[in-house]
Parts: sequence; structure tokens; C-alpha cells
Amino acid sequence: MLRVGIIGGTGYTGGELLRLLTMHPMAEVTVVTSRGQKGKPVDSVHPGLKNLIDLTFEDVDPAEIAKKCDVAFTAVPHGAAMTIVPGLLKEGLRVIDLSADYRLPVAKFEEVYKKKHADPREAVYGLPELHPEVKDATLVGNPGCYPTGANLACAPLVAKGIVSRIVVDSKSGISGAGQDPTATTHFPFVTQNVRPYNMTTHRHASEIAQEQQRLSPGVKVHFTPHVVPSTRGILSTAHLFVDEPITQAEVQAIYEEFYQDKPFVRLQTPSFANIRGSNFCDIAFEAEQGSDRVVVVSAIDNMVKGASGQAIQNMNLMYGFDERTGLWTSGLFP
Repeated sequence: MLRVGIIGGTGYTGGELLRLLTMHPMAEVTVVTSRGQKGKPVDSVHPGLKNLIDLTFEDVDPAEIAKKCDVAFTAVPHGAAMTIVPGLLKEGLRVIDLSADYRLPVAKFEEVYKKKHADPREAVYGLPELHPEVKDATLVGNPGCYPTGANLACAPLVAKGIVSRIVVDSKSGISGAGQDPTATTHFPFVTQNVRPYNMTTHRHASEIAQEQQRLSPGVKVHFTPHVVPSTRGILSTAHLFVDEPITQAEVQAIYEEFYQDKPFVRLQTPSFANIRGSNFCDIAFEAEQGSDRVVVVSAIDNMVKGASGQAIQNMNLMYGFDERTGLWTSGLFP
């Protein structure tokens, strides 16, 4: 049985890791840390886990964590992981970081996040459909939620080298903002409302560009996010402008081939209802007749495929499990 530690277990991603791992047949959570909740039962913060987990929050150093764990998830704020991960790696743990600290090259991270990086080391970008090398990784930088949906939507066509420009418009549920309430996440502000934000400057744009330009160096990438009145889910509409005419049948063949061995990508009409609570990414596409535009739409649960579920998918691959283990469940419909 794989022993798992969760560093920073009080937030949404930590809670979602706990929820999913209670159903994992090959893994057991043995440590959950929190400085602020030290000594309190985990289910006092996550009451949905009552009778499913019998642990208390701890505040222990990497050496103590390593005595109880084989792998650690760091579910801490951006900028905090880089001070924690080195100690965990030094103790021989493999680490999957859910913050942004290891998703980008150091210079790009410092430019985008306006922070000096304290641990400039390389990590594998943890989007397993595009990075099979995850299986050999010691440190994985789990992708952001917006980039997961956007990159999976665009990758098959971009990898063909026929796309010159991508414009991605994403709609996210409010849980993507985290559990700490703000004026803009307050219920009266969110309900019956749709709000764009960081329209040309969202920091996740750098992850989308990183992955798409890795597939096709010359492609131009533009990204705009919105918040919608939903708790979970991200729907991304990508407009891909191609250099040569392409038919619907050709697009279909490209996507089917690219994702033929990728169990969590389904080619069907995307909607929140069909992916909520699951690790699936649903994708549909349409080549516009008489135009250079292909529209591709994807839907993911930002808390699962966009965060904790994908982290567990990475863990499965790192330890030689079937990547579906503990994650093979449908969305919550209705």
C-alpha cells in the first residue's frame, strides 16, 4: 500500500485529494499537515469525510513526514511550496506540487508571479496526456486548472503544425478562486452574473503558451477567463486558426488518433453536468466551413482533472498503477 502525505490539507485541493484518496485501493493517506489546525481531526475541517478518515492535522518536518510516507502532495499557496519541496525531496520522497511553483521555468515564474524563486530546479509538467515522462518523475508540477482544459482542447491540431493562432475563452466555477472569501467571490456578486477578469494578463496564459509552443514553436496564444455562477467546472472555447483548409472529418481523425490511448479524454459534447466530480475532459470541435477557424470546446471539473484528480493520475503513473485507479467514476448528473 502506497503511503501518502498531504502537505496543506485544509483547502479545497487538499480536501479533494482526501476525498478521492479515500476511494483509492492502492494508496492510504498517512499524514495530513496544517499549522493552523494542528491537533484537530481532519473531519472537523472536512465534515464530508466523517467516518472515512481517522487522522488529525499535524505540523511536522520533512524527516518525520518521510518516516510515514512514500509520496507527498503539496497543496499550499503559490510561493510556499518552493520552501517545503526541497526538504521532502532530500528525505527521498517523490513530490507532486499543486501550486504554480514548479510549472514554469524559473525565469518565467519570476516574471509571471512577481516572486523570487527559492528552489530553481526542473520538474515534469504534470499533464500526463502530453507528458508521458511523468512516470519517471521525482518532482511533478501539477498544471493549473485553466491550462489543463485549454491545452487538451488545442494540442491535437497544434501538434500537426497547422495552427497559427489560438484564442481561448474560458468560463470557470467559483471554487477556482479558493476557499478564502473575497468581495468578488461573495454570493450576491457571483450569482446570476458572469464576470471577465485579467482579460489579457491572467498568469495561466503562460502555461498554455508554454505547452502549445512546445508542440508548435510559432503558434500565438491568447487567453481570457471568466467566472460563472457555478461551484465547479471549466468550459473552454478555443478558436484555432489554421494555415490550410481542413474538413470536419479530418479534425475528427486527428483528435481520435491523438487521444486513442488517453482514457480520461472523451470526444463528446462538453457540459459541466457530465464531468462534475470526475477526472474526465470532454472535448467537441467543429471546422467552420469556408473559414480558417476550427472551434474546439472542452469541459473539466477544475477541482478534479484541473487539480487533485490529475495529481492522483500523475501519482498512479509514477508508481506503475493503471492511471484510472481510484479515479474511474462518472460525473455527477443530474
